[in-house]
Amino acid sequence: MLVLLPPSEGKAPSGRGTALKLESLSLPGLTEARQAVLDELVELCAGDEEKARVVLGLSEGLRGEIAKNTELRTAGARPAGEIYTGVLYDALDLASLDTAAKRRAGRSLLVFSGLWGAVRVTDRIPSYRCSMGVKLPALGALSAYWRTPMAAALPEAAGSGLVLDLRSSAYAAAWKPKGEVAGRTATVRVLHSQLVDGVEKRSVVSHFNKATKGKIVRSLLMAGAAPKDPAELVEALRDLGYAVEAEAPSKPGRPWNLDVVVTEIH
Repeated sequence: MLVLLPPSEGKAPSGRGTALKLESLSLPGLTEARQAVLDELVELCAGDEEKARVVLGLSEGLRGEIAKNTELRTAGARPAGEIYTGVLYDALDLASLDTAAKRRAGRSLLVFSGLWGAVRVTDRIPSYRCSMGVKLPALGALSAYWRTPMAAALPEAAGSGLVLDLRSSAYAAAWKPKGEVAGRTATVRVLHSQLVDGVEKRSVVSHFNKATKGKIVRSLLMAGAAPKDPAELVEALRDLGYAVEAEAPSKPGRPWNLDVVVTEIH
């Protein structure tokens, strides 16, 4: 099983240990593309600070993130699973997983990134600021830039098993499973169900959407679940207590769409 996750806007500070080694990151086919984005990002942030702030879409309060980007080559690196914070990662709580679940996480979780393309949670990276929605002056929109190198690297990473796609739309734009891989891919939407004047109303709630996705991944890792395809995933999630509604694709080469329905928002 390969689980595709979005990153978080907020990130923990860089570590104090060894600096980034691009060649040590997973998916080595992305190394050249990573180097190009890293070079332009560092150059951008080392130049006109106001231009960098606008390009990166940062508020005045986040201006300090620009200086952090200038030190990406020398800052200490930490496992990506420690760098990414936020609602989904708080719910996933990788640090508290048992040893076996942590091994499963290292094998199966892949975090998409505007800077790195995609990394495993065990890959050591520095803290950075560069979303997939950024349009760099030379390389252009990162979501479009990453499509070609991702198209070569991701099918191999997906192997022959289930692909559970929990990415947000901005990160999903960088790689869309096609053909046979798409047929064993499942996307998940979290819906909040409530009664309004005796009528069920459903809505997507952003914060709880992220939290529930983190809990889903944690549940699968802790249970040692190994669904081989979307149909088996539906059964595994139901066994874990989730209310799941599944829509199989109408045509070959398209992903399954899963709705996880919740009645309480925490």
